[in-house]
Amino acid sequence: MTEDNRVNNHITVENARAVSDPHVENERHENATQKQSDPSTVFAPINKKINKSKITATSLDKTCWSKHGTSIAAGAFVVFTIIAIIIGVLTISFTSPNPTVQKCELKLKETPQHPIDYKYGPRSVAVGDFNNDSWPDMVIANRVVNSIAIYIGQNGTSFSTPIQYSTGNGSTPYMVTVGDFNNNHILDIAEANFGTNSIGIFLGIGNGSFEKRVELSMGSSRPIAISLSDMNNDTILDIITANYGTQSISILFGYGNGNFSSPTSYSTGYDSFPSAVATGDFNNDNYLDLSISNYGTDSAQILFGNKNGTFKNGLTLLTSVGSRPNSIAVGHFNQDVYQDIAVANSGSNEIGIFLNNGNGTFAKQVAYSTNSSSPYSIGVGDFNQDNLLDIIVSNNGTKNIAFFLGCGNGTFVLPRMYSTGAFSSISFAICDVNKDRRLDIMVVSNDTGAIDILLGSFEGFENQMTFSTGSYPQSVAVGFENQMTFSTGSVPKSVAVGDFNNDTQLDIVVANSHDKNVSVLLGYRNGSFQNQMTFSTGFGPQSVAVGDFNNDTRLDIVVDNFYSNNVSILLQ
Repeated sequence: MTEDNRVNNHITVENARAVSDPHVENERHENATQKQSDPSTVFAPINKKINKSKITATSLDKTCWSKHGTSIAAGAFVVFTIIAIIIGVLTISFTSPNPTVQKCELKLKETPQHPIDYKYGPRSVAVGDFNNDSWPDMVIANRVVNSIAIYIGQNGTSFSTPIQYSTGNGSTPYMVTVGDFNNNHILDIAEANFGTNSIGIFLGIGNGSFEKRVELSMGSSRPIAISLSDMNNDTILDIITANYGTQSISILFGYGNGNFSSPTSYSTGYDSFPSAVATGDFNNDNYLDLSISNYGTDSAQILFGNKNGTFKNGLTLLTSVGSRPNSIAVGHFNQDVYQDIAVANSGSNEIGIFLNNGNGTFAKQVAYSTNSSSPYSIGVGDFNQDNLLDIIVSNNGTKNIAFFLGCGNGTFVLPRMYSTGAFSSISFAICDVNKDRRLDIMVVSNDTGAIDILLGSFEGFENQMTFSTGSYPQSVAVGFENQMTFSTGSVPKSVAVGDFNNDTQLDIVVANSHDKNVSVLLGYRNGSFQNQMTFSTGFGPQSVAVGDFNNDTRLDIVVDNFYSNNVSILLQ
């Protein structure tokens, strides 16, 4: 491809911019919620002059929308005109909703049940493809019988008979997660053992089975939650735990061969009882920070990361007295470049939103009621495909789940509740179970041990499927292999994929808002990509799409430019 310093060819089309002990004893804890290509491919110059033509802006319905009615009448006589005006006024008055009230459509349908026999006291569930057949599989942590169980997914709706692996006598596994710990592109398993103060590692073989457990000591920490991220920027997954026994969080740095360092711990404060941990870059220094929900002190805590993988004290974000935050999630809720925080407050029956100010601080909590529901788990995702993050909460007290649809400015509409039947939902996982490119939800019961699968559809969620798991499951998580990071331009806003050099391998194009260009990364056959090549656009490119616009069998690129009020078309 031709880079900026050689050729810049695009068509511009103008357009108007229109805690306490019972927290553990009652088993109610929530655990926190990834052949050389032809480098000569170019976007060729266009010699023919293209006349610019105005395009009339057309308003589009969004997921969060306000509906307005209008009436227009005309007549040859004054009397008919007066009658038409009166009718029009009455029509508007009685049919138009209040323009300040936003309506967000999301539906759930009644569902049949597909039970899986499960009787071993599940505490946590994680999802990943353990046998590389592209269908999601499940691993369940069994706190009663001290084991994990592997269920191999068969078609997105059914699972095989479980295979059990011991986690050790008295281990009481509280949470399980998945990731690639030895960089062989095969998913492995890590589980937090509350009873034996340890982490268990099961390395995957790739056929749905696992090697014998390797145990990592955690002292007297009583790990209650576990998470995975690359905390020291070495492209290797590290383990983060929230520790009930020592009121701390710990980090075990990965070596890339399935082994980990001894834990490095940071205090979360006296009587904090940390319940969950999530990662994000909250001060935009390109180093991951930690966000922690402290059940005991009614707060969320931020620890800022340093370049070498160490952490320093950051912020304490107050929820409310007696709020008892059980879980924490991170996302962009107001479409800026700063990561925001959401917490589920089980004691005050609400979710709390902390918007990032962009300078390492956060605005005060904005709370949204969940209606006396005792929310436990919280997660984020775009459930209605409007490119805006939504929030989902499992409500332990009212036997349902709540959806807060995002409006893109940091606010959310009032929740829509969906029943989980006769059981209380305590946690869930978000994943595409049936490979239809829409997010589905796996909801865990802490009453019956059932797992409900709600399949996403264009009208909300299709038939739920229920899988029995036994008593008191506490959380669900979705895992992915170790992330690979590739540099783009400044403030990437949108991404699209396509085969730009016709080598049958998918490539990536990214719109870089601050750099006024797009980055193209040609794909290799191993899931990695070449370094970016950049091509100029207009000012503030926001969204990017691909298509063959001149019927030459080669993909072209189109970008909308927010600040220059036009679109750019880059032809190959």
